[in-house]
Amino acid sequence: MPETLIKVDLSQPAPSNEKVHNRWHPDIPMACWVNPGDDFVLETYDWTGGFIQNNDSADDVRDVDLTTVHYLSGPVGVKGAEPGDLLVVDLLDIGAKDESQWGFNGFFSQKNGGGFLTDHFPSAQKSIWDFQGMFTTSRHIPGVRYAGLIHPGLIGTLPDPKMLDIWNTREQALIDTNPDGNLANPPFMATAHMGQLKGEARDKAAATGARTVPPREHGGNCDIKDLSRGSKIFFPVYVDGAGLSVGDLHFSQGDGEITFCGAIEMAGWVHMKVSIIKGGMAKYGIKNPIFKPSPIVPTYNDYVIFEGISVDESGKQYYLDVNVAYKQACLNAIEYLKKFGYSGAQAYSILGTAPVQGHISGVVDVPNACATLWLPTQIFEFDINPNASGPVKYLDGSIDMPISYDK
Repeated sequence: MPETLIKVDLSQPAPSNEKVHNRWHPDIPMACWVNPGDDFVLETYDWTGGFIQNNDSADDVRDVDLTTVHYLSGPVGVKGAEPGDLLVVDLLDIGAKDESQWGFNGFFSQKNGGGFLTDHFPSAQKSIWDFQGMFTTSRHIPGVRYAGLIHPGLIGTLPDPKMLDIWNTREQALIDTNPDGNLANPPFMATAHMGQLKGEARDKAAATGARTVPPREHGGNCDIKDLSRGSKIFFPVYVDGAGLSVGDLHFSQGDGEITFCGAIEMAGWVHMKVSIIKGGMAKYGIKNPIFKPSPIVPTYNDYVIFEGISVDESGKQYYLDVNVAYKQACLNAIEYLKKFGYSGAQAYSILGTAPVQGHISGVVDVPNACATLWLPTQIFEFDINPNASGPVKYLDGSIDMPISYDK
């Protein structure tokens, strides 16, 4: 059996664990070291460090402090890895912790993070999902059951000082264009957990440590649902030892992770193997990670596909705006599912958690980009295909997702 190099105790607060961190910085010490060719297991917290509970209240989603996330296991140092190399990571297996066979999905309050469709869903809501082996169901969203494509939402390597400065400089420049616009998240020292760094060294690094919210050149919070067991990822290396960290595990997710408190978030473990391609960044012209997808995918092959174009709900025209187009595809799918008895929130949560596919279908026909959302019909316990008889309302509205309004 592979050795578990990092363990997490879900009964203890995540910041008490010195082998996890919630910022990116080159000074964070390696939590452990491995050799090329080694395989090992890392346990992980859910991305909030256990703040979200398995209950029927959304108060925790409303009140979560988003400056604390994400809690990542690592960094793992790989002996012999040097700047300019590629770190090759094989995801051999991924699962939920035995004592935590459940996950959550939610929408943040518009006043605390918001989300992709926050104008339509401004209040905090939550759905809990129970795992039965490879399948999941929710007591808050009846009528659906699907196989999980378990994957890490966040995995990446440590930046060097130059890369860290590039990130902070360019993101601050964006923030400065609209300081109240929630355009990016600058360093925030108070809630930074810097692994084994302590005292003055911790404070100095925490003052510039990059937040973990976005994907960047090193990987990071990419939320790619196809990075499941059997995937192989090629990461740029910026520091000696590479500094591999992982967390934010998802049991299942739709393309785009559109609910933001997205996917089915869970605590779990990752079994991985590492190797190195010396000088691989230059050899292959790598700026961002590349990967080979998992050979294991849910075998859903019948879809209802919803289109969206670069025209928002008010009728305003945008120029080849894929973000607007994908929003419209999602809203069209939500309105469709409401005809079968789902609330708008339940439909939105399905799109964020089920293995829906998102495609950029057209970006050349001015002024409208076309985005599509592929909703698998086989995940439903009833037929959702359109027909001449019209939709049948299978749900009576007696069950809905918990909601917590702002204080």
